Amino acid sequence: MIPLEIAVTPWRLGNAASLAEQGAFAEQLDFHSFWLPENHFGDERSIPSPLTLLAAVAARTTKIRLGSTSYLLPIRHPLQAAEEVAVLDHLSEGRVILGIGRGMDPRMFSAFGVNPKRKRSIFNEHLAIMKRAWAGKPIALDSGETVTLAPLPVQQPHPELWIAAFGPLALKQAGQLGLPYLASPGETVEKLKANYSVFKTACVESGQTVPTITPVMRTLFVSESPTVVDRVRTGLAASPSREPAAVEDWAIIGSKRQVADQIMQLRAALGVTHLVARGRLPAVDTPDLMRSLESLADIRDTLLD
Repeated sequence: MIPLEIAVTPWRLGNAASLAEQGAFAEQLDFHSFWLPENHFGDERSIPSPLTLLAAVAARTTKIRLGSTSYLLPIRHPLQAAEEVAVLDHLSEGRVILGIGRGMDPRMFSAFGVNPKRKRSIFNEHLAIMKRAWAGKPIALDSGETVTLAPLPVQQPHPELWIAAFGPLALKQAGQLGLPYLASPGETVEKLKANYSVFKTACVESGQTVPTITPVMRTLFVSESPTVVDRVRTGLAASPSREPAAVEDWAIIGSKRQVADQIMQLRAALGVTHLVARGRLPAVDTPDLMRSLESLADIRDTLLD
């Protein structure tokens, strides 16, 4: 089995300086990668341009890989998107993992003039153009002229691609493309098993090789204090964005020993190769969140022994 890699997301969303500081801290703890989401039209913590903010993280780090959990292709011009990814790959010296997605927010599609009924077909069209551009092949324009991307990505033929997928249509699309599927942080293990079955079937039926990478995002918190652990569980259960299932069915929370056991159970059940630990939690102070990451690094080192 592929060795388990553990990655992290920001524990506090904020400005570029704050995110860069968090990325540098994650690198100090030797995590595999640091991931940012994409979202639009929320509050001041929204991240409408994850690659721009990852560039700030790249400037403060040297080895941690940099990922977008869902870089939304339907709302972007494919050549501009290909250029932005290639530039970030150069700034980071080849550390980009590009998680790509379609998006779900009706306001976003309306704001960017995209028909949501066409988001999957547009996604496929844009991805095909981007792959061709990254390979240095000429791209035909409506004018009859052609253009070639420059600079090309450091990673060839392109940065590693993952695809965010939740519903059955998205899972089938991921399988048809043969890309590793990044699972939602809010789904139970049984739901994830069913999702992987849909995904793998689509891979096989489309003549694609089932990816060897199996990434999962999971809300995760480590503390040796039962009081802090209870506070986190209570905060998650009371959160307006909580999942319908019980917290213990979709989050990994507890002491080092408990969290290590839950990680290994998840790995055994799903064959997880990359665990992206989502650390943004209600009712938890920044020092506790940072100590949680330090404990997670200790757990990782123990699991790798």
